[in-house]
Order: sequence, then structure tokens, then C-alpha cells
Amino acid sequence: MEMNSEPGGLAAHVRSHLPELRGAEARVARVVLDQGAHLVHLSISDVAVLAGTAASSVVRACQRLGFRGYQELKIAAARQAPARPVEPGADDADPAARALADTVRSAREALDGLAATLPAERVRQAADLLHTAPRVLVTGAGLSGAVAADAAYRLRALGCAVDAPVDPITAELAAAQLPPGAVCLAISHTGATRSTVDAARRARAAGAEVLVLTSYARSPLSDMSTCTLVAGGQDLVFGLETVASRMAHLAVVDAVTLTLLALRGPGAERALNLAADVTADYAY
Repeated sequence: MEMNSEPGGLAAHVRSHLPELRGAEARVARVVLDQGAHLVHLSISDVAVLAGTAASSVVRACQRLGFRGYQELKIAAARQAPARPVEPGADDADPAARALADTVRSAREALDGLAATLPAERVRQAADLLHTAPRVLVTGAGLSGAVAADAAYRLRALGCAVDAPVDPITAELAAAQLPPGAVCLAISHTGATRSTVDAARRARAAGAEVLVLTSYARSPLSDMSTCTLVAGGQDLVFGLETVASRMAHLAVVDAVTLTLLALRGPGAERALNLAADVTADYAY
């Protein structure tokens, strides 16, 4: 929606609609006012907890305020956040140099944060689930689709039976047909991408395990997970934060697959040798 991007514009907009809201929706609006620019660091589940309501009420409140959903509200909050301070030595005259420095900094921060959000035992739990799974479904949409494709390739190279449909309807159908003990690896930065959440819900209903890779500890996706791997910047899916979070997610995929390689032993080694033979045919 169109809105004044000047500081205070979002708050003024929310206050102007506050008298129209009641109950849970009014509480959500007050959380938005209280959090201000910090809203970009919160998932939809975080806001629901702060408002003492459900994620569905957060979505309805956003829509009553004129937004399509929570993500659009976060974009409005991000546009009004104060600009990051210029680091000493940054060359404002060279946008390419500044962009490179900001990208490296964001990536480093996201990778350094892995130690705080992802304990080693959680990586081992994820690898154990994949090791015993008769089948693995990998799903992710939008920018997370690239991470999902990377994860599917690596798991297949280790000998796992993997399905990674790109079409969301096919992914949901595949999830509904997973046997008990199978794993649905659902990847989403926000943990709130509808097609990914729907596929995970289908998988859970079928009796499969749900392994989640996300940037938020609390989200609609993590609410139904067997094991949640949290990595990446806790910022809006917007600009540099998106790149940093994808890099962190790829690092987690590497850590999990390396752990899985150790668990699977000679069988995985044979699968890797086969993968090397296949890929060698495509190199000059």
C-alpha cells in the first residue's frame, strides 16, 4: 500500500485506524506502535505472543490496517527505520565499494551468529532424522528455493531418496503422500511462506517428520516442526539481509550434510563417488 515513508508515517497511519479495531486486533496494533522500527526483527509469531493472540489475528489486524499481510507491514516499518551509520573509512563516492563492504559485513554477522542460534546437538538431530528417513521431501519458495535446490542435490549425492518439486501444488501433494518416518525439509527465511507451511502441515498429518530451516525461532512453520534449525539475520526479507540469511542457511545445509556423511559411512562414500563420476562427464 502507498504510505508516507517519512519517520512517524507508519505510526500515524496505525493510530488513525486504532479506533476501528477491537480486541486482539487492537492489541496487535498497539504492539506495532510499541515496537516501531524494531518490528523488522520480529516474526509474526513474536508479534502474536506480544499481543496475546494467534498469528491469524495478526494477519487480520494487518489487513484491517490496509496491508496485504504482515510482511507488507514489516516493509513499511523497514522503510522508516533510521539509516545505518556509515562505518569509518566507507567511501560514499563509490557505491560499488560500499555495497561490497555492506554485503561482506552482513554475511559475516549472519555466519558468526550461527553459534548462538544453532547448537551442535540440533545439527546432529537433523542428520539423524535424515539418516533414518526412507524418503526426503525438500521444499522452499522464492529466495529459499535456491537453498532447497542445493540441499536436495547434496542429500541426493549422499544416497538419500529425495524429491524436490518446484511447483507448490506438487510439493503439497508429495508431502501428503510421505510415509511415516519420512522427512519433509521445509526451508523459509520468515517461517511464514504459505506454500511451504502448507506442505509441512500435509507432511505432519501424513505422519512424517518435519525438519525446518528458518531465521526465526518462532513462526507458523517452526510451530509444527520436529526439529528447527535457526540461522540467518533476524531482519526483514529485504536487501542485504536476505543475502546474508541465505548464506547462513547454505552453511547449515553444509553442516548437516557433513554430519550425515559421517553417519552413513561407506554407503555415502560410494554415493559421492558416483556423483563425482556423473558430474565429471559435464566438465571439460
